[in-house]
Amino acid sequence: MRAAIPDRPRLSARQRTVRRRWLVGLFLSPFLALTLLFFATPAIITIALGFTSLDMSFQGGFVGLTNFRGSLSDPLLPRVLLNTVVYVSGTAVFSLSLGLLLALVTTHVAERVGRVFRALWLLPRLTPIVVYALLWLWILDPTSYGLLNTVRAWLGLPPVDLISAAPRLVIVLVSGLIGASLGMVILTSAIRSIPVEYIRAARVDGASSLSVVRYIILPLIRWPLAFVLVFQSLSLLTSYDDILLVTGGGPFYDSTVYALYIFRRAFQSGRYGYGAALAVVLVAVGAAAAALSWRLLNFKQMLAAPKIEAD
Repeated sequence: MRAAIPDRPRLSARQRTVRRRWLVGLFLSPFLALTLLFFATPAIITIALGFTSLDMSFQGGFVGLTNFRGSLSDPLLPRVLLNTVVYVSGTAVFSLSLGLLLALVTTHVAERVGRVFRALWLLPRLTPIVVYALLWLWILDPTSYGLLNTVRAWLGLPPVDLISAAPRLVIVLVSGLIGASLGMVILTSAIRSIPVEYIRAARVDGASSLSVVRYIILPLIRWPLAFVLVFQSLSLLTSYDDILLVTGGGPFYDSTVYALYIFRRAFQSGRYGYGAALAVVLVAVGAAAAALSWRLLNFKQMLAAPKIEAD
């Protein structure tokens, strides 16, 4: 005969709760450790440096709010802030609009054609940023060897230096074409999740393709549209690598955005304390913008009921 296995003692409700919390903490501990090491610690160090006069010689003492007060009298900062507003708003709207257009086109053609077109459009995002910037420098080359000026020569037009003539337009185009791929992928999935019966019913009622997009598709993908817009806007606040490689922030700071200005002040001018203070302001603005977007766009409702509903 088999020996009887003694029954395990039953845990009380409190003991089960404690055990569950202990297991959750155990499984989350690697993530929490990485977050503390690579996010929380650098943020704390940056905040601390913002109150010092640290320079390229790695010497400096506590100066309190001097760096923050100095930013208020920085003569270049108003132009940089204007560039940032134009860059973030223009690029976010441009990439969202283009991503929506690409999603609509690729979901209304043959599936194989749409899949190939989406794969090709993802190449700029998969390409190293240096290669992508070199392609743009070749396109915008102010000499007759640039692609843009070659096409203009075929049309009998004089060459143009677009980087000097319209630097803000250039940085919006360079960043917007990359950002459009993310919107295309997300919005394509959102469009494909719409029940086909809605579109068929609209077609039976005589609705045109434009009416289907306006009254059926757009209302049903409003949450993905809002997410892409907010995500792109917040990520653009800290983006500057493509601007640095294509325009260098020039000419005369005409395409220098806030994040690039922080980089120049901290690592090129050696004013680490001042750059850290500017970075703290950027983090505060980003956190405030995220909280405001969460409240205005009611993302809490989206997370509570993440499904598509018709009005």
